[in-house]
This record gives sequence, structure tokens and C-alpha cells, in this order.
Amino acid sequence: MSTATVTKAAPATPAPGRRRISLPVLLLIIAGVLVLTSVVRLITDAHGITSTGQMSGALRLAVPIGLAGLGGLWAERAGVVNIGLEGMLILGTWFGAWAGFQWGPWVGIVFGVLGGALGGLLHAIVTVTFNVNHIVSGVALNILALGTTRYLSTFAFEGEEGGTSKQSPGVDSLGKFSVPGLSDWLQDLNDKHWFLVSDIAGLLGGLLTDVSPLTLIAVAMVPLSWFVLWRTSFGLRLRSCGENPVAAESLGVNVYKYKYLAVVISGGLAGLGGAFLSLVASNIYLEGQTGGRGYIGLAAMIFGNWMPGGLALGAGLFGYTDSLKLRGGGTNVHALLLLIAILLLIGAAYLIWRKRYVPAVITAVVSALMFLWYGLTDEVPNQVVTATPYVVTLLVLSLSAQRLRMPKADGMPYRKGQGK
Repeated sequence: MSTATVTKAAPATPAPGRRRISLPVLLLIIAGVLVLTSVVRLITDAHGITSTGQMSGALRLAVPIGLAGLGGLWAERAGVVNIGLEGMLILGTWFGAWAGFQWGPWVGIVFGVLGGALGGLLHAIVTVTFNVNHIVSGVALNILALGTTRYLSTFAFEGEEGGTSKQSPGVDSLGKFSVPGLSDWLQDLNDKHWFLVSDIAGLLGGLLTDVSPLTLIAVAMVPLSWFVLWRTSFGLRLRSCGENPVAAESLGVNVYKYKYLAVVISGGLAGLGGAFLSLVASNIYLEGQTGGRGYIGLAAMIFGNWMPGGLALGAGLFGYTDSLKLRGGGTNVHALLLLIAILLLIGAAYLIWRKRYVPAVITAVVSALMFLWYGLTDEVPNQVVTATPYVVTLLVLSLSAQRLRMPKADGMPYRKGQGK
């Protein structure tokens, strides 16, 4: 029987109370948030929250998170939980800087991908072949990657100019580019601080100003992953391994092969994110520079409901909050308190409309506390600014938890022939 039979299966019926947000509704929500942000900017005079520099910084910080999350998406769509994304990022940073220092940044990118893919291969061997618990394997990989890179650095970097056991010598830059004319025009519009127009100009300007070629490659990975996973027979077979591997095997799918491929690709994408950190974000390998982005990437994947588009939105949100601390953090985060308070108030009204009174009351109380915090302070402490990306991660996951639908066989043990 051909694997094409899988495409004729009846679509899954949504669980009661869960409604999938259509693209027009999603775009309307994004537009509404942008309008509210513009209103808050005018009220608070915190023009930095939608400046070109803020958006450009958000894009740079979102790339490694998005690539790590995209790596997690590939693995989990094949049924393998990948907690080891942090370790694969670490391997990507080290191998990218090591090869980039010797042979140039483009070679460094290739080695960064290979380093992450090596981590993915180790995770696949342990979880797929030996059926070890996926969480245990991922945590062990993170620890192994940290220790291995420290050990290798003592041989590769010590004795080189600028190199130590914790950092590499400097690596040549890949270069950056801006769109001639358009970037300057958008910057001028953003500087005028007009309602909504300047905010849109800041958003677009951040995407078109001082952009690295690797950023374009990373952004292209999102639609490419969607196309491969949802519009090709290869993607159909891979996703069937994460939904029902026994049924996939009965249709002739080599489940082990597809799981291996998915986890190795997962590691390669995370390694690309690591190479971005050491070759674009800083032009140097530095121990600890991943800063938990592998875990945040995993959170972005969950926020995006195991879909590339939602994952990209989650990575953008976390990158945006992370970049706040680089550009007037205390003032900008204080302005966002007002935005969050308004959004929570709207959320409470929506819950009342849905006749969910207890959650509505809780949301309204939190909104009132946010309004009070904003009204009684002029800016927030630096500690709050630093913690903002992680707080947003927890908040977003808690609010979106009821709409999540992971692959049915994600993380479940599987042995070849177990359905016979």
C-alpha cells in the first residue's frame, strides 16, 4: 500500500472549546496590537519601543531562538522530544568560531551546522536506537556539549592571540547590508514619531537595515520548513512518525530512518543558530553565550503550537523583549506595563463575553495591578528588565496552554515492528 493513503485520512476533529485562529483573524489581532502599541508610545513618550534600532536588535536576538525552535519542531514532528537544543546551540557556536577563525566565516557557518548535526545524531542514537528517555538524553547532551567545548577550547584557542580556554580569537565579519534609499526613508519616518505610520516604519526599517546575510538564510528556513513538512511526501511521512509510528510502519515508512533524519536536521538548524551567535552577534565564541536560548527556542515552538509560523511569532516576541535591555530598557519596559495592562483588560472583557467569569476576574485583577504599577513608578529596575524575556516566556506559555496540540506520539517509546 502506498504512503499516499495517509493523505486520504479524515481530518482530526478539534477538541471541544478549541477553535483554530484563521489567518485573517490573526492578522487583525496583530494589527490591533500594533495600534495599541502606537497609542501607548504616544501616551508614555517612550518612542524607543518601536524604533528602527529596537526592531533591528529584536531581529538579531530572535534568529538564534527561532532556529533552535525550528530545530525542535523538526524533531518533535517526528516524535522525538529535543531538550538537547541548548547543547546543539553550544556545539554550533564553538565549531562555527573554530572553523571561522581558521578559514573564514562562511566555512564557520558550515562547521556550525555540522557541529549541531553531530549533537542531533548523538541524541538520535540514544533515543531512537536505544530508546532512552528523551528528556534524560537531552539534558545529558547539554552537559556533554558544555564540557566538551571547554575541553576543546584549551587546545584550539589557548596560545592564540585573544584566545583563552573560555573564548576564541576574533572572527572576520560576514558583513551587513541595508536597502539603499528605502532604509534611510523609513528611518526618517520613524524619527517623526507619527501615530502608527512611524511605528510601521520602525518595524519595516528594522527588517531592512544592517541585515546580515545569515539572517536572510535563517528567515528563509521558516517557509522552507513549512513547505517541506506540509507540502511534500517526505514531510508527510516524517509527520506520520510523530503522530502514529505503528500506522506509518504498516504503510511502508521506515520510521527509524525518518526519526534519525529529523533529529539530525534539528541539530543542524540549532547549530546554525549557534553559528549565528558566534559569527554574527559577537564575532567571537564565548563560553555561556547561548544564555539558555535553546530552552527559550523550545518555548517558542510550544507557543507556536508546533507550527513554523507561530514559532516565528514566538521567537520575535522573545527577541523583542530581550532587546529592550539594550535600548533604554527601564523606560521602555515601564511603557510596556501600560500596554500589558490594556491587553489584559481587553482579555478580561473577552472572557466575560465567553461567560468565563472566574478567569475574567483574575485577569481583571492582574490588569489593575499592572495599571497601579505603571502609575506609581517612572521606570522599572534593571533586574526586571533582565528578567523580562523569561517572564514573558512563562506568561505566554501559561496563557496559550489551552490551545496547544502536540504530535500524538511525541516522546513515546517506539520499537520497530511493535505493531505486528
